[in-house]
Amino acid sequence: MKPGLNQSTQLRQELKINPRLYQAMDLLYMPLLDLQQHLKQELLNNPFLDLVEAEEEEEDEQETEVEEQAQAEAEDERAGEIDWEEILLDGFDTAGGRREEHEEREYFEPVTVASRDLSDHLRDQVSLLELTPRETLLADEFIGNVNDDGYLACGVEDIVRTLNDVVTKAADDSGRGAEDLPLYTIEEGNKMMATVQSLDPPGVGARDLRECLLLQLKESGLEQSVPYRLVRDCFEELINHRWSEISKRFGISATDVQKAADEIAKLDPKPGLQYGSRDDNYIIPDLIVEKIDDRYHVFLNDANLPRLKLSRAYQEIARDKKKFDGENKEFISNKLNSANWMIQAIEQRRQTMLKVMNYIVERQRDFFEKGIQHLKPLTLREVAEVINMHESTVSRVTNEKFVQTPRGVLPLKFFFSSGLATSDGEDVSARGIKAQLQKLVQDEDPKHPLTDQAIVNILRESGVQIARRTVAKYRDQLGVLSARMRKRV
Repeated sequence: MKPGLNQSTQLRQELKINPRLYQAMDLLYMPLLDLQQHLKQELLNNPFLDLVEAEEEEEDEQETEVEEQAQAEAEDERAGEIDWEEILLDGFDTAGGRREEHEEREYFEPVTVASRDLSDHLRDQVSLLELTPRETLLADEFIGNVNDDGYLACGVEDIVRTLNDVVTKAADDSGRGAEDLPLYTIEEGNKMMATVQSLDPPGVGARDLRECLLLQLKESGLEQSVPYRLVRDCFEELINHRWSEISKRFGISATDVQKAADEIAKLDPKPGLQYGSRDDNYIIPDLIVEKIDDRYHVFLNDANLPRLKLSRAYQEIARDKKKFDGENKEFISNKLNSANWMIQAIEQRRQTMLKVMNYIVERQRDFFEKGIQHLKPLTLREVAEVINMHESTVSRVTNEKFVQTPRGVLPLKFFFSSGLATSDGEDVSARGIKAQLQKLVQDEDPKHPLTDQAIVNILRESGVQIARRTVAKYRDQLGVLSARMRKRV
């Protein structure tokens, strides 16, 4: 075998995605607030980008000029090398027309304000108690093991053992003996747990749901009541709604048992959440649907979104032919190309979102007119085929986007659901079926609740073909108990 160099040709297909295509997909994926931050960052990074003042031209003139500009740019790309110098000298503005320069604007980022949580609330109460430094350290260890729901996340033995390890290490490091730093005992741990469980909110520091309910009933002075006895002595029967068994065991009527269960249901199963450090999530809709003259119109809620154009100040740079060469020309070309592409990508995002939402409004008009029970089944593929785009593009457009409608602020994903067949050949949305099921349960006779099969029969009478197991699945998803658990005596 003789070594050597040779040349050969090979024909193969490869799929390569331009980095800017990735960026375009990210722009479609971004909700309104994320897009605002992204555009502000682009304004800082690219000197060729500038903000556009409020449009003064008529809407039809703007749309015409945008389309003419897009066509011209497409022709330039097909022709080959783009004359960036000519574009820079002549100016470029997606909104059309020349406008005066705007004054500089400042953007202020919101600052997160520190909030207090359950641990802070408990430590404030401990600081008011007359505790020794040793007891305070133990109390702080207990509070550190209380989770957001208000439950003690580990046992007393684990807390005492962990704290004793810390004490032992501190004694070894300081050279002090066990008599100076004595270890904690289980008795001290149990006493401190009782102290923590006496703090506000009632039920905090419990190790399970049963203990949490007992602490709340005790705090209300109901230790001798029927609800307290039910939770203490027959908790399993209680949560399974076995009213007859409990009635025979305690010698009281099933009605009294149920009244006691109703009182227990008013207690808070997660007392710690009322002091939770949950952040408020504010929703700003990306789209707005309004009914005007018996027609539904779709608008983009992008009034606060920075409108981009090419900075006119940098046009002066290109007028100096001596500077517009070499590295300067390469820098200008790259930045101008990036700015030009960003403006087109934002406009493409706007048009895509409007296309998707307009079709949703057209398809789901009965929902806007009559309510959720008239919601029709809809898939991403169906929308993609109608607007002539890929299914993944529609998925990105609808992801984490919200629309303000006459029926409230809804996520775009709300309008997409599977369908079930009806006797007249039409399809009905699964979400609409769930709404019907929930209404049937709300209107039922509590003493004779509807079984899954009874619900199936009612829905079939209305023309909906559905299986009993599907009704059970939808009921579980809605958090509706079975007929036996819903029955009142």
